[in-house]
Amino acid sequence: MKNFLTAIVLVLAVSISAQAQSIVGKWKTIDDSTGKEKSIVEIYEKDGKYYGQVKKLLNPSKPNPKCDKCEGSDKGKPIEGLVIIKGLEKKGDEYTGGKITDPESGKQYKCTVKLNGKDKLDVRGYVGISLMGRTQTWKKAD
Repeated sequence: MKNFLTAIVLVLAVSISAQAQSIVGKWKTIDDSTGKEKSIVEIYEKDGKYYGQVKKLLNPSKPNPKCDKCEGSDKGKPIEGLVIIKGLEKKGDEYTGGKITDPESGKQYKCTVKLNGKDKLDVRGYVGISLMGRTQTWKKAD
């Protein structure tokens, strides 16, 4: 009986720890060319898939910029409020199968996201296969 209770406590502890390790939350994006913080993106779960919405631009070059180069329904939408990550699914310790949009170029890429410790997120955008892309490391926002 003592071993059984110990096993239950361990399972609960691992379960709680696993839930704490989630990509859900607010993340600071980093500009590739300057290394400076660029925006706050909130990642959320809806119907078993994960999405990322730009909540705030930290240093916009112009007030209320729009995604003029985006295609489809995102064209002309304000970047603040734009859902740039769409349809990620959790597979093991990665979130994959979704798309990410670069609001500056309007280009859309396949996307894979993976936690890098407790306060960093590796976000990879690529064309074709994952080797043909680049990774940004985002930091957990307070």
